[in-house]
This record gives sequence, C-alpha cells and structure tokens, in this order.
Amino acid sequence: MKSKQIRQTFLDFFENKKHQIVASAPMVIKNDPTLMFTNAGMNQFKEYFLGNSEPKNNRVADSQKCLRVSGKHNDLEEVGVDTYHHTMFEMLGNWSFGDYFKKEAIAWAWELLTEVYGIDKDCLYVTIFEGDAGEKLDRDTEAYDYWKELIAEDRILNGNKADNFWEMGAQGPCGPCSEIHVDIRSDEEKAQVDGATLVNMDHPQVVEIWNLVFMQYNRMADGSLQNLPAQHVDTGMGFERLAMVLQNVQSNYDTDVFTPLIREIETITGHSYGKTEQEDIAIRVIADHLRAVSFSIADGQLPSNNGAGYVIRMILRRAIRYGFTYLGKKEPFIYQLVNTLSKQMGDAFPELKSQKNLILNVIKEEEASFLRTLENGLALLDSMVATMKNDGVTTLDGKKAFELNDTYGFPKELTRLILSEQGLQMDEDGFAKALKKQQEGSRKASATETSDWTTLRDDDTQEFVGYDRLSGDVRISKYRKVVSKKDGELYQIVFNMTPFYGESGGQTGDKGYIENASGDTVYIIDTKKENGQTVHLTKNLPQELEGPFKVTVDAHQRARTAANHTATHLLHQALRKILGTHVEQKGSMVRSASLRFDFSHFSKVTKEELVEIENFVNARIREQLPLEENRNNTYDQAIAEGAIGLFGEKYGDVVRTIKFGESQELCGGTHVKNTADIWHFKITNETAVASGIRRIEAITSDAVKDFFAEQSKNFEEIKEILKNPTKSPAESIAALQEENNALKKEVEQLKKAKAGNLKGDLISSAQLINGVNFIATKTDLDTKSVKELAFDIERDMENLFLIIGAENDGKATLTVILSKNLIEEKSLNAGSIVRELGKHIQGGGGGQPHFATAGGKNAAGIDAALEAAKEMV
Repeated sequence: MKSKQIRQTFLDFFENKKHQIVASAPMVIKNDPTLMFTNAGMNQFKEYFLGNSEPKNNRVADSQKCLRVSGKHNDLEEVGVDTYHHTMFEMLGNWSFGDYFKKEAIAWAWELLTEVYGIDKDCLYVTIFEGDAGEKLDRDTEAYDYWKELIAEDRILNGNKADNFWEMGAQGPCGPCSEIHVDIRSDEEKAQVDGATLVNMDHPQVVEIWNLVFMQYNRMADGSLQNLPAQHVDTGMGFERLAMVLQNVQSNYDTDVFTPLIREIETITGHSYGKTEQEDIAIRVIADHLRAVSFSIADGQLPSNNGAGYVIRMILRRAIRYGFTYLGKKEPFIYQLVNTLSKQMGDAFPELKSQKNLILNVIKEEEASFLRTLENGLALLDSMVATMKNDGVTTLDGKKAFELNDTYGFPKELTRLILSEQGLQMDEDGFAKALKKQQEGSRKASATETSDWTTLRDDDTQEFVGYDRLSGDVRISKYRKVVSKKDGELYQIVFNMTPFYGESGGQTGDKGYIENASGDTVYIIDTKKENGQTVHLTKNLPQELEGPFKVTVDAHQRARTAANHTATHLLHQALRKILGTHVEQKGSMVRSASLRFDFSHFSKVTKEELVEIENFVNARIREQLPLEENRNNTYDQAIAEGAIGLFGEKYGDVVRTIKFGESQELCGGTHVKNTADIWHFKITNETAVASGIRRIEAITSDAVKDFFAEQSKNFEEIKEILKNPTKSPAESIAALQEENNALKKEVEQLKKAKAGNLKGDLISSAQLINGVNFIATKTDLDTKSVKELAFDIERDMENLFLIIGAENDGKATLTVILSKNLIEEKSLNAGSIVRELGKHIQGGGGGQPHFATAGGKNAAGIDAALEAAKEMV
C-alpha cells in the first residue's frame, strides 16, 4: 500500500466513525508560550483539553505534521543513526473530547490495524499502565479487559509510568495510555527471541506504532492528580512506521515516504545508499532534515539565531555537515531536493507547492553561508593544530573546541574527525563541561515556576469585546502566580470578558489598568493569548478578588497600534500593486511605536520603488477609507470574496475580514475606523531577512510627527555647524568630504615616508645576539603601517627577530616577525612568543609561526615586553 493510500485510508476510516476530518495545524506554534513547534497531534486541541474552549465537533481525526528535536527517543543527534526516529514526522490521530473513551478507542484501533490494513494479529503486542504506588494509581484493568477480548492475554504487557502514563507537561491534563507495538522480524528471529521481551527496548524491528492516551486526570503544580470533569481520548500513530509495516520493509527509510529523496541524494552526490554505514547515516540525516526544514519554512519559520529559527538552522546545519564530511559535498546541494519533496507531498500539504521557491532559496542561502563558516572554522582549527604541534600538545583544550563550536558554528564531530586524522584528540570532558555550563546558564535564565490556577468562577466563558470598546465591568474568572528570573514575580489573570487584545497575529498585547469600586488600581503591563484564552499580566493582584472591577485599555497606545496595523494592510496592498502579485506576507510585528513587515520578493526594493510604495499608502490615507468589517464570515466565502489569508496561520470555521477600499484580509487584530486616523506613513528602513525575503520598517501617526520634528532639528543643527552656508547643506557636506579625502591621502603619504625613514634607522640598530639580528622599537604608527614596516624589514634582513611595540589611543599592540630559517633552526614561534609577551600589556594574541600580533590595554607595559623579548633571544 502506497503512503498516500495509507494516509487516506486512515482518514476515511474515522470519517465513517463520524469524526470530522481537520487539516494539519502549522508545525510552527503561535499563541502558546510553552512550545515552539507542534510536537504531538494534540497540540492544536490543548484548549479543549484544558476546558478553555468548546469544540464544534466532539470527534476529530487528522494527519498532523510534527517536529521533535528533544525528549524521549528523539534527541537530534540520534536521528539518522537509527532507522525509525525522525525530527519531522506525521502523526495520524483520532480524538474524542468528552465523547467516547477506552472501549471505542481500543476497538477501532484494532479494527483498523487488523481488518482494514490487514496486519497479522500475531505480529502485535499491546501495553497497558501497570499502576504506580507512589502516585496511588491502580493498574488500568479497564483497558486490559477491553484488550483481552481482542488479543491473547500473553500479548498484553504491563508498562510503567515512564512508558504508559502520558502527560502534557509538568502540569495539565494526563492519563494512562495503551501502546500498540509491532514485531516485523523474520520467523527465525521470532523463534529465537520472544517479541514480548523486546517491547520498549529500542529494537529497530519491534516498535511502537500507535499510542492511545486516555486523559482522565489533571496534574497540579504540587504534583497531585485531580480527576478531569470530562474524559478525553488522544491517539497518535506514527505514519512513517505504519508505512514500514504495510510496505513490508525493515526501515522507515525504505518506504516510499523517503525513497524518492534518497534516490535523488544518490544522483546528486554520486554515493549509493546501502554501501557503508557512515554514508547511509548521512543520507538518512539529509532526507529527514530536509523535510523538517522545508515544512518549517513553509509554515513561516525562517532559520535565524534565536528561538524557533535557531532550531531550524541547527537542523539544517547538521544535514549540511553530514554531506560535507561523509559525502564530500563542498557546494550547496540540499536545496535541489525541494522539488522532489514538493512533488511527493504537495498534494497532502499544499503549502509545499505554494512556498516551494521560498523554501528552495532559503535553504540554498543557508547552505552557502554555513559552508563559508566551515571554511573559516577549518582555517581556525588548522591554526590551533599548528600551535599544538609546535607546543608538543596532543589534545585540543575542550574550552577551545567548544568556542569553535559555539562562537563559530564549527561542528564538534568535524573537529574530532580532523584532529584524529592528524593523530590528535579532543578534550571531550572539557567540551562537555563547557556545554553543560552554558546549558545550565540558559536553563536558569529561562526557568519559570508556575502555580495552579485559582478558579473563582467555573461557569464563565471569556468574551472579547475590545473591537467595540476600551473599558468594561468585569469579574475575575481565575488567576495564578508565575515566577521567572527574567520577569520576577508576575500574576496572570483571566476575566469573564475583556476589552484587552492579547498578543497574536504579529500585534503586541494591550496595556492598561484594573480598578475596583474603592479606586484601588492595578496596572496591566501586558496581555497574551494562551490556549484559547486572554491572559492579563500584572505585578500584583487586586484587592477583594471577588470584584467587581472596571478594566480600561490604554487608549493612546491602542490607537497608535491600530494605526500601525491598518498601515501593514495598506503596505501589503502597495507591495503587491507596485512589485507584483508574487509578494506574500511572511511575518509582521505591530507595536504602538512602529511596524515591521516581512514579504517575499526576489531583489532589493529600489529607492524609487520605496517612494512609490510610500506614496501609494499615503494616498489611501488621504482617501479617508472607512473600515468594512465582517466578524462572521466563513473561510471559504472570505477567500472567494478576495480576502488574503496569511501563510502559517490556522484559521477556524468562522473568520473575520478587514477591508479598506480594495485591501481585504483575514485578520483578528485591531484597526482604525478610517484610514485618515493613520495621519501619515513613513518608511524608515528596508533590508533583507533571508534569501527572497525583504523587510520594511515604518512608522505612522505620532511617531511620524516626532520623526519629522527630529529631522527638522537635525537639519537646523547641520546648517549651524556649516555656518549657514550659501550653498545647500548637501553641497557643503560634499565639498567637505572631498577635502577630507584629499587630506587622508596626504596623511597616508606622510605615514609611508615616516615608516620609510624609520626602516633605515631600525636596520642600523639591529643587535647580533646568539646569531640572531634582534630589533626592538616603540612607535606611534597605526597597525597597518607597523605591519607593512615589519614585512619590509624582513625582506631585507636575514636571521631577523623583530618586535615593534605601538601605542594608539591608550591601547598597546605588539608585533613580532621572524625570519623563516629561525623557526626551523632555533625552534622559535612568533605566535607563542607574542602570547607570552602580551602578558606585559595585559592582553593576548597569536598568529602564525612567522608573524603574530597581540593587543592589550596597558601601554605602559610595552617597554617591559621589549626587554623580555631581548632576554628570550
């Protein structure tokens, strides 16, 4: 059975069981501060499990794209080493929100696997939760009783809390689970070793394919368990593993999920899969990681140096270094696989087709950039190796290896490989200690302690009224305390209704205050959206928590933010009108002070185009276009009417459309009532974000007034500095630049003349010490001139040991150059010498055996350094 048919069969089966088939949520998570990526099928349904929202259908099924780079069996460095774990994978799942429970979930799973897919019952084992005395939890006999009606009792195995009790996190919904495992070994192997003994033992042919989670408890902050008001079913089946079983192969990578990519890798690299272990691992890593990176980019997450973007960059770089090290690819090539992936999976996931060019360009640029990093790292490592050999050292210091990895992005494995080829080794313990120190620092900085919610009202469903008003009378539904190193002690408060907009869709959250009847005020410093509810952040709790309270949004900040948000819609329209309809929004940030808009475009936006874009937006502002809003549109109807939906967003059945003239978009943010309220639009910057992605930053409203006032002030100050010139300030500055350039040339000529005169004096001052022509001097020449002088003297003298100390702006430098024959004959090394002498100027340095420099902050130590150099000779 082909993989496309496997996926569709699953969805058809549960549709016949009255499940609503829903689309996969984006793999990049928004509005959930606890997760960067969707790592399980249940993520998009968390708000239902938590009771924050009511599902429209109590039975749902889907195929969810997931990304895991940490956690049980999913460490990034292990992916590709085995044949059944992945970073990106599909999770086939069926869900019950307070509807059916264990009986139906178990019966349907067995029916689908054995009757529909036709898996031999004698290949299957199931596990149930054995109970846990410490948690005061009994064995899941209910699940056991249902299973024994379907499968032999000796194939029902007990599982401990680690394997058979599923938890959303440190707090939240949880419950026992029942796993289904398959044994695809040969009959001979099965006869030798009972499959039951291999379940959950990381055997590549005895693997879990489906996990049925029965959510019936809520984990509290103190670790205790409480019964949930409703029982839920959350199942997840590994699509790739299921394909392995149904296609009768021994590895996920031998299924048609991966073979098209592997064949293309073989063609591009000239290496065959199945020949050597290291090459096979490299090919698996590249095939797996391409999928993870491509789906992430398609969902809106570009590689970057922080957050989720850092994870994507890390995954891609791992694939690049495997191709570099084991397949000999020194040029970008992974991007060429995007076409194959798009053809293979584009029907099931259309975003791969629509974003194909973006994915291809971003990966190609990332490859080129990292390959340059590898070249720089190789040069640095070569220098370290040369120093080690000169100093007679055989082990590279772990801190240096970690710095090479952490600062320069050079992979640890590549460092280890290159060292071993030179007969050297790496200090593994030192590297591990440096890594652990960094990780502990990061954990401490990001550690958050969250208490349980204290619920004051169970029957209130939160309502957002902020589109129509900025204040209201409310009551607190629940609250909790959150403590972190970054923010200190904060409180999260949920009201029964709120005019505050929670951060989402690129728009920052509202600020404002809470006031009780006595006039006591608590300030709301930020507003977030989390799992379907709006959470208000405060430094302290209000008095008399039962309320009632009056809440008020900061109207001035809201108005500025709304102006900026509407401006992004007009900017989007302008870009598509002026640059072309290929332009798509790729991200935005709307704050009260400014706006930022990322979009797809193949080249830098010219100055003339920027002026045209600015004029277009300001023309729409002058037209005084009124807001046309529809809060109860369907997604299909809105798209049919011409509204633009943003990539990487998860839209519900009911959407809100915002229209100003011909600009129409799906949007949940706040906007002005009329474009005239924006006052004016001004672009402040245009730059590249990634290959094919540009960014425009701009301001509106009061910020534009402040901008023009500052510009006018600066203009007057320039005129005053220029003594109110008769020419325009621009012409006067141009004349000054010409004069400055001419003076610079004169200074350079004087420096060369000074160095030329100094050269003769220094050669004459050489002292013959132990067969070495030793020269030491102190000067005020700049670094470039000192270097040129040193090499000039070295060309004219043999057996030279030259050291020049220079002082510029209170800082000291030492420059050492040696004749090449002294390096061999007298075992001298300029790098080692300058590192030792650098201590006198409270600095450090290094370089090649022939030439090296050091810098320091103690210019008074130059004389001592020169004297110490003489003693060395």
